[in-house]
Amino acid sequence: MQLKPLAKGRFHSLWEQEHDAIEQIMRECITETKTVAAQHKLMEQGQQINALILVNHGRVSMGYTARNGRSFQLGTMTCDSQIFGEMEFFTGYLCQLDIIAEESLEISIINGDKLQQALVKTPQFALFFASAIAIDYQDTVDIFTRRMLYPIAYNIAYDLYHQYLKDQPVEGFTKCYLEAERFATTDRVYRRAVKKLEDLNLIKREREGLIICDLEGLKAFIE
Repeated sequence: MQLKPLAKGRFHSLWEQEHDAIEQIMRECITETKTVAAQHKLMEQGQQINALILVNHGRVSMGYTARNGRSFQLGTMTCDSQIFGEMEFFTGYLCQLDIIAEESLEISIINGDKLQQALVKTPQFALFFASAIAIDYQDTVDIFTRRMLYPIAYNIAYDLYHQYLKDQPVEGFTKCYLEAERFATTDRVYRRAVKKLEDLNLIKREREGLIICDLEGLKAFIE
């Protein structure tokens, strides 16, 4: 979730008015700020979560590894006051994803006990959490269901189109095998799906990644 005024949802106008107070309550729960190196795991799959982490700026990746060795990458995120661990804080479940610093980051540790006291003391603060978590939950479920139910080529096209619109909650990777994991497939299958879109003259592959050649054609392909 993001420690920012929510731009959508039932209570978005309220958060714009109350944001400074909400942010102040959250920052009073911070007990430590430190710098971590690139590839440091901010949170680890299977970890018991006792504190949340706030990343004001910087890039992280999020992924899951199954017992059979297969990996799924949710993607990367350029943080703007992003909070991690809020779901596990409320449920008490073990951490579901590896959250990895893609570059050197300054992070703040939010004490779980202090946060709990603040939520009980200030119901409006709890309402902010509920709204932010609900929005993140639906965005994440949307990604998962689309990955499961649509072909790889469709998902790649959809992702590229919405990257162009700048309305994606997460972003991709530059390495091909990580992009394959982001679409829950193998490198070979991913490359075949990209080739299909290239053959349709919708995209082309360049050094910096996949580039849209025919925006209207790509839009028609996913619609």
